[in-house]
Amino acid sequence: MRKLILIGIVALTGVLSAQAQEGISKNAIGLRFGHNDGMGAEVSYQRLLSDDNRLEIDLGWRNANHYDAIKATGVYQWVWNIEGGFHWYAGVGAGLGSWSYDYYVGNGNRYKENDLFLFAAGQIGVEYNFDFPLQVFADFRPELYLINNDYHDSFGPDFAVGARFKF
Repeated sequence: MRKLILIGIVALTGVLSAQAQEGISKNAIGLRFGHNDGMGAEVSYQRLLSDDNRLEIDLGWRNANHYDAIKATGVYQWVWNIEGGFHWYAGVGAGLGSWSYDYYVGNGNRYKENDLFLFAAGQIGVEYNFDFPLQVFADFRPELYLINNDYHDSFGPDFAVGARFKF
C-alpha cells in the first residue's frame, strides 16, 4: 500500500512539473484588476487553442449607489516565450456591455438612463508562470467604443494586473 501511495505522489509531482515546464497552461482562471470604465475587478478565463494561441474571456461588473454596469470581453491572443517562465502576448478582440444610471435629483424627481455598448479591443501584456499552478500578469487593453459613447468616451485605456490559477 505504501508503494502505491509513493508511486501516486511521484506521478502527481511529475504531471505538475510537466505542466509547469510547458509554460502555457490549457486553462487558467483568476482575477484581472483594472480600472477602465469603473469596472474594477474582472473574472478572467483563458483557454489554450493551439501551441501559441489562446482565447481570453473577461467578465466585469459594477454595482454602486447610482450606477450599475456589466461588461464582457473576448480577446484572441498570440503568445511568445521570453525566458524562464516569462511570456508576452498580444491580441485583438471585442466586447459588449450594459449600464444603468439611476439618481434622485430632489423634490421627488428622478434621473434614469440605461443602454448597451459595443467596443473593439487590442491587448498587449507580459506574464510569469510559476513552477506551481499560478500565473501573474500585467497588461494594457485599449478599447475603442463603437456604439453608445454616452457610456464612455470613444477611447478607453485599460491597464491591469492580476493572477490566475492554471489547470
